[in-house]
Amino acid sequence: MSGSADEPPYLEIALGSFLELVSAAEAAPGGGSAAAIAVGLAAGLCVMAARLSTGQLPDAPDLAVAAERLRDRAAALCQADADAYRRFMSALHAPCDPDPEDRWRQIAAALLGATDVPLEVVEIGASVAGLAARIAEGGNPNLLGDAVTAALLAESGARAAAALVLINLKGLQDDDRRNRVAKLVEEAAESAGRARRRVEP
Repeated sequence: MSGSADEPPYLEIALGSFLELVSAAEAAPGGGSAAAIAVGLAAGLCVMAARLSTGQLPDAPDLAVAAERLRDRAAALCQADADAYRRFMSALHAPCDPDPEDRWRQIAAALLGATDVPLEVVEIGASVAGLAARIAEGGNPNLLGDAVTAALLAESGARAAAALVLINLKGLQDDDRRNRVAKLVEEAAESAGRARRRVEP
């Protein structure tokens, strides 16, 4: 398990090793970590495309800095998602509490905590998709493919993380998070659509 004494954090291992971890018969790293990495890759493409668009976009340096921050945050959430999942599983398999309602409250709290990470992935994904659309529309035309790829990856990562949020909230009363996720996915889709239209006939 990542974070144990004999295994380094995900961001410190080779890509091939991380893919082996995802493929292993273990629940983590799973979908949430994969969604975070997808969004991080999208942000990385935005950093590169923005840095090479200074001749077309006056604020390209600012866009690159913003994308870099989003990239680093999304990358960190890859680990955070797996850690949150393990905390939830620990609460789920903790010794039975004499008070069933108290045990349920502890499990629900851990589940809500596990929801925080994919929700943040959705938020970052929507922001990255917006940056990618901006670069696709006005950036270096030689980087159009990279910007469009970034927008589509960001949208996909946001949608995947949104599905995880809704799964985690099943049976819990939290309409604020559900509404927030729906709005963010809509924003990501709108941005990805703008970018995609730049390559449609």
